[in-house]
Amino acid sequence: MTRKLLLIELNELNFDVVKKYVRAQPDLFPTFQRIFSWQSRQTSSENEYNHLEPWIQWVSAHTGKTYKEHGVFRLGDIVKSDHLQIFEHVESAGYTVGAISPMNTKNNLVNPRYFIPDPWTETPADKSWWHSKISGAISQAVNDNASARLGFATLVILLFALMKFARLSNYINYIGFFVKSVSKSWYKSLFLDLFLSDLNLHLMKKHNPDFAVVFFNAGAHIQHHYFHNSPHANSDGFSNPGWYCHSTHDPVKDMVAAYESILSDALKNTDREIIIATGLTQRPYKQSKFYYRLNDHDHFLRLLGQPFVSVTPLMTRDFVVHVGYDPKAVDRMADSLSQIMVDDGTPLFNEVEKRADSLFVSLTYPKEIIQDTYIILNKEKIFLYDMVSFVAVKNGMHDSLGFSYFTEEIAKFAPADRAHVSNLYNCVSTYFEIQDRMVKKGSLQ
Repeated sequence: MTRKLLLIELNELNFDVVKKYVRAQPDLFPTFQRIFSWQSRQTSSENEYNHLEPWIQWVSAHTGKTYKEHGVFRLGDIVKSDHLQIFEHVESAGYTVGAISPMNTKNNLVNPRYFIPDPWTETPADKSWWHSKISGAISQAVNDNASARLGFATLVILLFALMKFARLSNYINYIGFFVKSVSKSWYKSLFLDLFLSDLNLHLMKKHNPDFAVVFFNAGAHIQHHYFHNSPHANSDGFSNPGWYCHSTHDPVKDMVAAYESILSDALKNTDREIIIATGLTQRPYKQSKFYYRLNDHDHFLRLLGQPFVSVTPLMTRDFVVHVGYDPKAVDRMADSLSQIMVDDGTPLFNEVEKRADSLFVSLTYPKEIIQDTYIILNKEKIFLYDMVSFVAVKNGMHDSLGFSYFTEEIAKFAPADRAHVSNLYNCVSTYFEIQDRMVKKGSLQ
């Protein structure tokens, strides 16, 4: 009988950098040392840099298709596609599935043991009241993180979710992460990943799905924002300003230590085959670039004087403006956004993509926004400083290389080294012998 499988998705974690921390202080990282003894593969992905985005590569891993084949370019756009994902593929063969926060994934499961979507994709959670509330609360917390705004209802849900799902053995870690997050903001993302880990272990134990998936994003977040503070990142002399992250701090090491604990919990409390995989990775970014996010997308858009239906914030700088099926209205909104210039002549939104009923927009202004920075809207000077939240100084850039590690049985089905990341789909499918089972059921021709 096939053993149950756990897929741990560590988004863009650079395992080459992790290995340097492990080699430097091996006694601190016994779990990583154990994982590094497993069978491993490096994966590849798209060659064009604009096609290196985690929400593209994870769609590949979940559908078995390259970007050219699946064509899903934006975070959340998987809901507009009809691609067969590994989740419903496994379920259709008679297996049970549970998933927590898989990136850019559409809930097409007929009867999930549990399903909690990522914070950015508009797809429903399973029918559990708790899971629906947790999904909404996490989405609000993640999307409003830059402006440090959390609604009262969100705080209540998160507090009760912690009381219900957090492992008692991790209470000290939760308290430590919370206290440290006051002065070291990267601990917020580690706090969330710790909770998702505990939630995953709780739901796996309760529902025991044949195929379980959990996605962690703190590693990608911290590399993007703080890679230059790592002595092992080969940043070639680039460093972060002291007001942003003091040179004595190493958020990347803090992240590796947190993942050591999270992965240790997974290995100790899981009698399953395990895949640990990234969709791609990051390397240090060697230029100066600032990231900002609108504080109130709806309020800002109303200043333009153009009609729209709603706005959906996405990761960091990105958002979608829903206009309705009116090509002229889409064009007018696109023109209004594209024409907004900062006082130095640089566009505020240099990426405005028109769609049938909406626009994808990215706040691309790359320089520091100070109190005197302004734009002109309807002949009125509007200062940007209070309308945006500083997110980060860019430290990491995407790289097509990916990493994956396999326990003994699942390793027999691992893709060839340097195969496209889409082959992770085939690895899972072959492990469960889905084709043979579906042939016997008459599901395949």
